[in-house]
Amino acid sequence: MGVTGASAQQLAVRALQLLLDAGQQVELVASRGCAQVWRDEQGLVLPRSPDAQEAFWRRQCDRQGGQLRCHPWNALGAAIASGSYPVRGMVILPCTMGTVARLAAGVSLELLERAADVQLKERRPLVIAPREMPWTLIHLRNLTRLAEAGAHIAPPIPAWYQRPESLNDMVDFLVIRILDSLGYDLGRQLRRWQGPVSLPVGSGA
Repeated sequence: MGVTGASAQQLAVRALQLLLDAGQQVELVASRGCAQVWRDEQGLVLPRSPDAQEAFWRRQCDRQGGQLRCHPWNALGAAIASGSYPVRGMVILPCTMGTVARLAAGVSLELLERAADVQLKERRPLVIAPREMPWTLIHLRNLTRLAEAGAHIAPPIPAWYQRPESLNDMVDFLVIRILDSLGYDLGRQLRRWQGPVSLPVGSGA
């Protein structure tokens, strides 16, 4: 799981909660920009050391279960930088357009980008959740290049058919739908689309 320096860090926290609740092993790498966003938006310091960073993420998601291993942003020799290290795939949530551009150009300056590049070359699932709007033509072309290379583009776009009653309901929908792309079934509590709502007889407009 990659977390870049885009707004909407709450989506990353909720995704981590769901994965740890399901007993999954999560290899997490946060970009340099991620730490800046936590500082600017939440007034929190994202530690640099892997152990301290694991404690940070566990505090944010209030979870002790599952397996979580954090990697420094510049640890290009980490296990997830190699295609020989088996993983299910990778989700980048949220993903900046700067990260999208570097991935589209095949440039790996940080571990997160290298790990994503590995998923593409190994033909493993790479799910990118770009958090930006509106999209420029440059953004669209970069995303198209990634889609052509095999990435799954899953922007966090809400829906209303599940009848959300709170912001948490909306966050759950976004995160669960994004994790659907990796083959997880973590949305048992999610009201998925079941077809049109049947109107009572005689309730015409």
